[in-house]
Amino acid sequence: MHKYEICCVGHITLDKVVTPKSVVHMAGGTAFYFSYALSRLEVRYTLVTALAKSEMGTVEELEAKGIEVKAFPSKHTVYFENIYPENQDHREQRVLQEADPFSVDQFSHIDANYFHLGPLLAGDIPVELIKSLSKHGKVSLDAQGYLRKVENKHVLAVDWPAKREALKYVHTLKVNESEMAVLTGQSNVDVRSGARVLADWGVKEVVITLGSMGSVVYTDSTFYTIPAYVPTTSVVDATGCGDTYMAGYLYRRARGAGIQDAGEFAAAMATLKIEGSGPFTGTEEDVLDLLASRKEKIYFPEH
Repeated sequence: MHKYEICCVGHITLDKVVTPKSVVHMAGGTAFYFSYALSRLEVRYTLVTALAKSEMGTVEELEAKGIEVKAFPSKHTVYFENIYPENQDHREQRVLQEADPFSVDQFSHIDANYFHLGPLLAGDIPVELIKSLSKHGKVSLDAQGYLRKVENKHVLAVDWPAKREALKYVHTLKVNESEMAVLTGQSNVDVRSGARVLADWGVKEVVITLGSMGSVVYTDSTFYTIPAYVPTTSVVDATGCGDTYMAGYLYRRARGAGIQDAGEFAAAMATLKIEGSGPFTGTEEDVLDLLASRKEKIYFPEH
């Protein structure tokens, strides 16, 4: 059994990204953006995904970038439409197709230090799989998919019925302030109270991203404030920024870095990504250069 530093589990999507400046069709999803970001770093990494035969070309493109991919067949590929206003901290989503869920038996020969789970819809990754993977490595979860209900193709925010059962098996949880509020019942401006609730439910490291206001990480009863770095150029496309952030964060954590170090590295990667359309294309040196040279930092207000 091959041991990876990081394994990502999630569907590659068909994405239609609509912004005030453009309409772009591209592959997407946590699996896509997270994998591209990690392909730019020196790390033992694999992706487990599922998609329709008609989209297998996307897998070949990932493999051409040096990414190891295990792709399972699915009747359909997930198809998202993301519509961004001028303020790209907010978006409207529609789902035009859904893919087959993952199962425990698909992971019998995969072992990793971190399993990063990127469900896009509530049925993608069953709780049984979270439990199973937690026996083989630390489970990192982007909760967004469990908080999405599709109604007439529109994505609505809902709570996750199995959250208390599942989160005790999750080492690192990534949510934004709105997702935190839905999960915990706390106000989306009361980030610290929400983080404490999630930790009480068993999460070891709570990562709450706040868009242009930075992020906060809570672990071992300690809060770490992570700045957002101001882009050198204009904000072009925020799609995949959270996934890029988590790629940088888990990369640094897997290498033994502390929380503040990992968070700032992650934030710098997200800043470089937001300056262009599509996935992160920089290098580790680019990230370190930004961290060394950038003076202007934006810290979110105390909550």
